[in-house]
Amino acid sequence: MKRHKVLGLAAVGVAGAFALAACGGSGGTGSSNKSSAAFNAAVGAVYSPSSHKGGTIVFDNSSGPDSTDAGNTYYAFNLNFTRLYATPLTTYKSCPGKCGDQVAPGLATSLGTPSNSNKVWTYHLKPGVKFEDGTPVTSQDVKYAVERTFDRSVLPNGPSYYATLLAGNAAHYPGPFKHRSKNLMGLTAITTPDSSTVVFHLNQPFADFNYVVAFPQSAPVPPAKDTGADYQKHPLYTGPYKFASWQLNKQYTLVPNPQWNPSWDPQVKQLPSKIIVNLNVNANDVDNRLLAGDVQMDQPGTGVQAAARAKILSSPSLKANSDDPVTGFMWFYYINTKVKPLDNIHCRMAIEYAANKTNLQTAYGGPYGGSIASTAMPPTVLGYKSFDLYHALSKPGGDVAAAKQQLQLCGHPSGFSTNISYRSDRPREPASAQALQNALNQVGIKTTLKGYTAANYYSNFAGVPNYVHSHQIGLAAGGWGPDWPDGYGWGWALFDGKSIVPAGNTNISELNDPQINKWFVQMQEATSAAARDSFSQQIDMQVMKDAVILPATYNKALLYRSPKLTNVNVNSYYGMYNYGTLGVKQ
Repeated sequence: MKRHKVLGLAAVGVAGAFALAACGGSGGTGSSNKSSAAFNAAVGAVYSPSSHKGGTIVFDNSSGPDSTDAGNTYYAFNLNFTRLYATPLTTYKSCPGKCGDQVAPGLATSLGTPSNSNKVWTYHLKPGVKFEDGTPVTSQDVKYAVERTFDRSVLPNGPSYYATLLAGNAAHYPGPFKHRSKNLMGLTAITTPDSSTVVFHLNQPFADFNYVVAFPQSAPVPPAKDTGADYQKHPLYTGPYKFASWQLNKQYTLVPNPQWNPSWDPQVKQLPSKIIVNLNVNANDVDNRLLAGDVQMDQPGTGVQAAARAKILSSPSLKANSDDPVTGFMWFYYINTKVKPLDNIHCRMAIEYAANKTNLQTAYGGPYGGSIASTAMPPTVLGYKSFDLYHALSKPGGDVAAAKQQLQLCGHPSGFSTNISYRSDRPREPASAQALQNALNQVGIKTTLKGYTAANYYSNFAGVPNYVHSHQIGLAAGGWGPDWPDGYGWGWALFDGKSIVPAGNTNISELNDPQINKWFVQMQEATSAAARDSFSQQIDMQVMKDAVILPATYNKALLYRSPKLTNVNVNSYYGMYNYGTLGVKQ
């Protein structure tokens, strides 16, 4: 999902101001509250504010998280959910509208202090913070939390920005799990001059480093308690909740952390007495349980399925308890540049022209699910400029003639064969894959559909280039939300050649365009918003010219708001309800 899923280059004083406009939300000043049920009541406002403690919130999930280890996750909903138990150095404000786009101190006393032309970033930890077992948190626990993310064989998920941005031995550091006596605390780019200070030394200027440490990879982990891949079974953290139970692929439960102090992270609350997450529940059953009041939240936060959508939109009372925010998220297909014959740009362009965008929009929820996309970046990205290179808007049913012309140019006038991967337990993805298969068949491109479970779709399959090549996955269904909202925040992990890695890969198209790579570097050094916006536009256009992303929709999500919940608000950064502040009515 967000996957995944960073960075911008504003001057330090500006970075926090423009923050993350990309993830949607509509207006709001950060202080509006609503208590009467109405459509979109939780968009740009807090619906049913309350400080009542107690009760249970039940989340259902049609699949599961990539990991409950906060250092090993990149799904948008899970980044949102981990705030309940893990506190990174910085976080996002819990307030309505675009206020929720702003980065704020988390574990740190303030946003980072830059020096050496934004190549050194210093953070001071809040005093008195403890793990749930009462052990005091130190700066070395933060350093170790970052170190462990370097071993992608143990923790394959999550962003890889530290390996790219840090200086010293970061390019070759293997992580602390191999040869532990040698490599534990061996990452030279992070120093800890005292127990409450952590300093990051970068290999290049990076004005938006505060956004990098907002990922929960910077949430402290005690080295002596780390069990590697098994840490997710009971991760030890510092948030308002702790794990009470964990059953693989079935359920996990959180209860209040008695050590937690609200001053450690004012952006989250400790209201419910218990939080239960049920995994691998049929997606339509999730919706039925939501509407019946048996559960309070659909954890993935991507909106209800077709049957529930029809019920909600035809019922005034159900619609009054729902929200349809713009999320800043996009649905699309990666077109791989290494799987033959898609290593030929004209074969990729044939797919771009042949796709039936109307049917893809229907598969992803129709007009309430999103609008037809024609670009590789959504309209919420700073500098966005609309264009329609492959006639997605002018000929949404597909341009068969143009597709056949490209097939001639790629040496396959009668078409070719390839495979399409998708997440089988996300109903909209099988529907979209079938719609794409039917459209491509009209021009002679034959496809075989290959479904995988969402929980390991990226870590074991689509995000592993060797697997993609050996199984000839020419097209892979995907979705993305920005790490933050300029072209770098949206696209570095998707489009820069340096983001290609052998496991946990996010550049699934394996695009390595030297010009795009150069623009990303220049964007990091830009000093004006106009320059950054210009780079966003150029990158977007070139990605589409390279034909490595088949856009489907700019996402909206029809969310059902349980009448039992309090403090319900669509957080602009996450593009879904803010899981960190929810409560339950008496």
